[in-house]
Amino acid sequence: MSASLARPDASSVSRPGGVVHPGWLRTAHWLNALAVAIMACSGWGIYNAAPFFDFVFPRGITLGGWLGGALQWHFAGMWLLGINGLLYLALNLATGRFWRKFFPLSLRGAAADMGAALRGKLSHADLRRYNQVQRLAYLFVMADIAVLVLSGLVLWKSVQFGVLRELLGGYEAARRVHFYAMALLMAFVAVHVAMAALVPRSLFAMIRGK
Repeated sequence: MSASLARPDASSVSRPGGVVHPGWLRTAHWLNALAVAIMACSGWGIYNAAPFFDFVFPRGITLGGWLGGALQWHFAGMWLLGINGLLYLALNLATGRFWRKFFPLSLRGAAADMGAALRGKLSHADLRRYNQVQRLAYLFVMADIAVLVLSGLVLWKSVQFGVLRELLGGYEAARRVHFYAMALLMAFVAVHVAMAALVPRSLFAMIRGK
């Protein structure tokens, strides 16, 4: 999720033909991208039916055509995101990838890598290794999706998840938590796509695996 204009060190370039991302990870990534797109566009349609800010989303970027249709798409995306996310997390933990890829992590290290990236000196020669900015960003988005799921459960089954509803401050507060969590997810996606465009090797690796 990051980019650099620095020329990579030849000694650290990924070996030709080396596996960067296993097949299960690439499948989970693209399914997750599809689920997020469905939930975002349908969620904007749901928001438009009862907005709590002084704006609505353009109809052309919403999904479902009307409230009922948007809800159906949102529920479909919900199951895809939930099941795919659980499988992704389970496989990361089972293979040990979670600890290898995302740790160690420190705020000082993330700040140093961010500074290097802003100066164009953060190398991305080895795509198999995440820098600390990437680690922090990916862990953040996992936590953000968890908040989306929990607040979404309150909006979906408010009575059944009464305790969770109260922990979030009530139904209307849960709506806002859900909205803000989705806004943060969309911000992550925007930066993620921009950085992938700046380092196209990372996109090709997520498609081909090598």
